[in-house]
Amino acid sequence: MTGAMSVPPDSDDDSEVDGSVGVEERPEPSAVLGRLPTEAGLRRQLAAAARSRGRTASVAPEIDEIEAELAAIEIEPVDLTAARRRVAETTGETERLKERVAALRGDARARRAVDAEADETLGDLEEAAAELSAAQTEAIAAEQALERARAEAARNRDERRRRLRLRDRLRNRLRTARRELAEAVYPSFRRALGVVPGGDPSAAGAAPDDYDGDPVAASLAAVRVAALDSPVELRGDAARAVAASERSARSLLRTAAVRVGSDPDT
Repeated sequence: MTGAMSVPPDSDDDSEVDGSVGVEERPEPSAVLGRLPTEAGLRRQLAAAARSRGRTASVAPEIDEIEAELAAIEIEPVDLTAARRRVAETTGETERLKERVAALRGDARARRAVDAEADETLGDLEEAAAELSAAQTEAIAAEQALERARAEAARNRDERRRRLRLRDRLRNRLRTARRELAEAVYPSFRRALGVVPGGDPSAAGAAPDDYDGDPVAASLAAVRVAALDSPVELRGDAARAVAASERSARSLLRTAAVRVGSDPDT
């Protein structure tokens, strides 16, 4: 199974993108075998054939459990940059107002020292002190919001790591399931090779990884083993191989309907 997993670097910024490649879902059998030639490997084709016949792997319940856990993971983005910016803004405003209050207090003291009128300065001082109090309250709120955002970002990183571990575990279980299912129908596949054009049972070996015969014949044999409800489309070498046979396509493939698509080589 293809797919790479990458873990994002540790950071308290939650704007990072989860760079992991999603786990490939279990496709419907017709999605694997409904059009030949197929890009799927033999093991995947045989697993699809087995599933079409109602077979399940021993790890199927565990796969369902892992998929349910993955589906339940929800990660909401956290904008730490905005939270940090807000802290910086409120801190800067607080410092500016502290300096203004200090300057007004000094001015008021100086005026009183020389018996000068200080009412206007005291009014400005009262207004600035009220603004400072409000700014300090806002700065505290901004700091608290940043701490909450950091805690949420940390939880998100933990959830991302858990999701990556679950995806890796799911990949392993899916590989196990494909191996079990492919091996379960391999004797039938070997017999089918004796019927389809270009097939050679002696090329089958003991297991799917041992097969060294014609890939088109292998795909035709996999379809013959399967129980597909939807039509099978034959193209290119697959269409030519079946057309050259003395038996009908439906008889060869044991499927309800066969379509011959346009030949990409012509």
